[in-house]
Amino acid sequence: MSDAPSLIMIQFLSWVADRPRTYAQTMEAWRTTCPRLSVWEDAVIEDLVRIDGGLRAVTLTARGRAVLRQAQAGNDCVSKPRSTRRRPAAVESRTC
Repeated sequence: MSDAPSLIMIQFLSWVADRPRTYAQTMEAWRTTCPRLSVWEDAVIEDLVRIDGGLRAVTLTARGRAVLRQAQAGNDCVSKPRSTRRRPAAVESRTC
């Protein structure tokens, strides 16, 4: 994945990682005919998910787990000043 994953891709990967999902459940929840929301197709093409075995379970690949971990690590809330001007600590903002 050359660019940072989209928010919908992170949501999809989190959904898959949350608990065992079948192909049928995944298609019911995520398939779309809209070419602008092709998260399932993109995840397969980018080798982020795979369909395993006779139960047709949808799971994250090693690459998918790495992308999700990296996205989650970069999404920690951090206290930052709103500007470079020095302010008292009580005026700091939180960005999430």
